[in-house]
Amino acid sequence: MPAKELLDQAAALSEVQPDKAAELYRQVLDDASEKTEEQLKHKETAIIKLGGVFKQQRDAVAMAELIRSSRVLMGSIAKAKSAKIVRTLMDLFSDIPDSRELQINVCRECIQWSVDEKRIYLKQALETRLVALYLDNKQHSEALALIAELLKELKRLDDKMALVEVQLLESRACHALRNLAKARAALTSARTSANAIYCPPPLQAAIDMQSGILHAEDKDYKTAYSYFYETMETYSSQEDRRAVLALKYMLLCKIMLNAAEDVHIILNGKLAQRHSGPDIEAMRAVAKAYQNRSLQEFEKALADYRMELGQDPVTRMHLAALYDTLLEQNLCRCIDPYSRVEISHVAKMIRLPVPQVEAKLSQMILDKILYGILDQGAGCLVLFEEKRADKTYEAALDTVKNMGNVVESLYEKAAKLS
Repeated sequence: MPAKELLDQAAALSEVQPDKAAELYRQVLDDASEKTEEQLKHKETAIIKLGGVFKQQRDAVAMAELIRSSRVLMGSIAKAKSAKIVRTLMDLFSDIPDSRELQINVCRECIQWSVDEKRIYLKQALETRLVALYLDNKQHSEALALIAELLKELKRLDDKMALVEVQLLESRACHALRNLAKARAALTSARTSANAIYCPPPLQAAIDMQSGILHAEDKDYKTAYSYFYETMETYSSQEDRRAVLALKYMLLCKIMLNAAEDVHIILNGKLAQRHSGPDIEAMRAVAKAYQNRSLQEFEKALADYRMELGQDPVTRMHLAALYDTLLEQNLCRCIDPYSRVEISHVAKMIRLPVPQVEAKLSQMILDKILYGILDQGAGCLVLFEEKRADKTYEAALDTVKNMGNVVESLYEKAAKLS
């Protein structure tokens, strides 16, 4: 049967009988007859479509074997086309869940193959993909080592587009390792490189996303919110699923700005309604808990949406700080009427374990949020009246300093007259 007919049959069966469709695509790829230009074109189509079938079936092993076996075909077609096929297959592979280790291994094999075949640009594209996989797999040291090599090559070749991607990945890696100064420097370099070329919208959105994350680290949530808003608009226009993440961070910024009521206004907007899902519901629950100043609701939201709130390091870090603030506010409200109160009574009112409450009160005393002591023998918190600072001494010092300045000024004028 001609390859064209096999492809048409496979396309019709791909949704209802994926196994049968995969078999037909393999028949096109296994055809060993004379390699005409049309036949090679059919094989290119078959290999991409077969990758799509494996992605649909979530068959990571079959996808890995397809990428390995496709190298035979790569030798018969133009380098640019073969590079595009490899990148497309790796993109499809990345959508298969729980396959990151296998993706890393296959990516390393493809890099070695591209080195052997002297395909420099494909090698660099695959190494950039490998850096992203390392970051997703929390192998930050390996990612930074590979980034250092890549940056040297890309600066020598003056490949600005690839340079922007790698510098952005470097910023992400440094942020993950809490080296914020280097993360900002790498992001500035990425912005500088991006200004010299046409930057595709998805890449510009990724730069804005990283900018928002770093501004949020500095607690500049207003600026972070504007960056996340730009990111969400760009990803939404591109139908990119990362728009949900940008919206999630927007809502987080509003909560951190103590404007939890704005969360409901944003969620009722047209743009936000397109991105409903568990991530957005998680932020709605957090906003409601914070608005009610309820630790129990906050903890319930964290427990109910453990995957959405706990797995994301950005959200997890900021919500931990928010929980700490909320706990302090609740403790201050509970102990405000007392000058001496049992810690167990405070723990009962706030519905938290006694050791946790005791540790937090101790921290608040050290941070000078509370003025008092913990009487651990009696299990009590003793609060003192806050002493008002006597400013007479400081005022006297200022007067003496100003008098000194007057005397010096008069001395200089007298010296000029004489």
